[in-house]
Amino acid sequence: MKFLLACGVALALRCVPLSASPQAPTTATQSTPTQPNESAQPPHGKVIFSRSIDHGGEATTQAGNASGMPALPATSAPAIDNAEREAVTITAMDLDVHLHPADSQLAIHALVTVRNDSPKALTRIPLQISSALTWQRVRVEGKDVSAAIATLNSDTDHTGQLHEAEIPLATPLAPRQTLRIDCNYGGAITLSAQRLVALGTPHDVAIRSDWDEVSVPFTGLRGFGNVVWYPVSSVPVLLGDGARLFNEVGAHKLRLSPAHLRVQLTIEFPYDQPPTVAVIDGTSVPLAILSKGGFGPASDGVAAASFQTDQIGFEEPSFFVARRTAHDGPDFTAWTLPDDEVAIQAWNAAATTVTPFLADWLGQVPRSKLTLLDLPDPDDAPFESGSLLAASLHETSAADLQSVLVHALTHAWMPSPRAWVREGVATFMGTLWIEKLHGRDEALGVLEASRSALALEEPASPGESPGQPLAQAIAPIYYRTKAAYIFWMLRDLIDVPALREAFHNYQPKLDTDLGPDAEPPAGEMEALLRNAAKASGKDCTWFFADWIDADKGLPDLSIGNVFYEPAHAGTWLVSINLSNAGYAGVEVPVTAHTAKTTVTDRVFIPGRGSITHRLLLMNEPTQIQLNDGVVPEVQASVHIKDMDQKPTGTTPQLPSPEPPLVPPPIPSPVQPMRP
Repeated sequence: MKFLLACGVALALRCVPLSASPQAPTTATQSTPTQPNESAQPPHGKVIFSRSIDHGGEATTQAGNASGMPALPATSAPAIDNAEREAVTITAMDLDVHLHPADSQLAIHALVTVRNDSPKALTRIPLQISSALTWQRVRVEGKDVSAAIATLNSDTDHTGQLHEAEIPLATPLAPRQTLRIDCNYGGAITLSAQRLVALGTPHDVAIRSDWDEVSVPFTGLRGFGNVVWYPVSSVPVLLGDGARLFNEVGAHKLRLSPAHLRVQLTIEFPYDQPPTVAVIDGTSVPLAILSKGGFGPASDGVAAASFQTDQIGFEEPSFFVARRTAHDGPDFTAWTLPDDEVAIQAWNAAATTVTPFLADWLGQVPRSKLTLLDLPDPDDAPFESGSLLAASLHETSAADLQSVLVHALTHAWMPSPRAWVREGVATFMGTLWIEKLHGRDEALGVLEASRSALALEEPASPGESPGQPLAQAIAPIYYRTKAAYIFWMLRDLIDVPALREAFHNYQPKLDTDLGPDAEPPAGEMEALLRNAAKASGKDCTWFFADWIDADKGLPDLSIGNVFYEPAHAGTWLVSINLSNAGYAGVEVPVTAHTAKTTVTDRVFIPGRGSITHRLLLMNEPTQIQLNDGVVPEVQASVHIKDMDQKPTGTTPQLPSPEPPLVPPPIPSPVQPMRP
């Protein structure tokens, strides 16, 4: 349990600032303590700012020179507006990263391809990096440009600020046209809990959430939302402002999904402390030691690693370089600190236990190998990206390790650039594992624990807002919780073997050219699920229309009048009025209980509709139940109506409905810290 609590702290810590007092500090004196890495940077002009965002959503700040050699010109205030920031989409990044971990320094040469997604031409391009880094040079079409620099308050970086370059264009960039920008920047990335401490989070708690740094034993940079180590174009947002920060991070990941990424890492290390593992964008990559250095501490060695992908997927580019010891296990490689090496036997045993279960559902072998990376502190918040789980690898109970590995290994079995497939299937498999061990009610109880949060996010009607259809989902409550519910519903709607076959045949591909009415390509999850429904002889057109292709909110079911009377030979005929006040159609179980037997039918209730369902029972009914928790609803997801002993053939006078029979929630499997 201790390990699950440590893993669950990822999300919990990110929520700490949201529960802080609404009177969060807003003045420069209160909210901007000296950054811990300032002493490592070259002298630079003083930046004066006020930590706030105005009513229009713009960052209100004054900015001076960014650090660097040479320093680029500063503006008196940010000149870029949010419409211009949202107009820029990055379609490719080619990053040469040079690390000098001994002094926490990195220098980056970036070739960034941007596209204008606005309806009008752009005369300037905004690009942002962490405030711990300094813009040094910007070139457009082979020519140096004088890009003015502003400092923005934005908690998408652990320092709470970004350095924004306003890049002028000699020729305006027309709509849908692309442009490549050549830039250099660098600086020191050290531990910083600035954004969380500013909101009142205790420093020791905050630093376990914001653990990103560049150092000799461990370098870990998680990307936008944690450390903005690569150029971005984003709207400034602050923690404590509802869900705006997490929605901005999700929206940025969705826009960046189809982008091409290339990273070339060069690491200068002390001659006797070479790194042993490198992970880029969630993928373990070969680490080559090019030179071991000389014969003294003044002589550095050099290591290199590279990575390239045609599509980033729903991730923020990250990279890790560390000194760890490798241990091979069933379908994973664990890179541990000396203190945790003994725990690997427990991790091996847990993986051996869960892999047959995963192989049955997802295929005989995983598509990639899981990488487990030991974080520096046992209390560090875990992080997941692709087939990487970065967490403290200490020993804990077998049950906890099994739950963690079911979720993490699912990512290795079914990597996907689509968030609702990757996270939805992983959450689904986690709850199936709970069902296997503890039963269906306890598994559904885990989902029920998040249902109320989903109900709050869902639109009351499709006309009120478009919501978040799964393919465009940016919030974890949609691409984890709702997606897991959808797989549970499909498991009841179609044959289980057909659903397993869909998982086995999945071929991850991100096709950005699909129109809204186009059929998904073969091998994509939507197409496989439709074929599985057809193979089961089920017409599930309504399900895909209401639950996957569009977001029609959640159903709102209720039991109306119930009529029952003797039929013949001791049987009873029961008529049950059922209604759905929501806009999404559902197929749910309706169960009639008697003193001796239970009869369950599945019924379809259309959105904004009502039906009357009839059952023939062997005894007089005592209770009617609608839904068993597998379909999420606006209110409770289990409805109970008790029958009294009134004469037959009449409408019973019913007491107030009892509370839903939903089991208490239990700790859920590890959820990665992705805002």
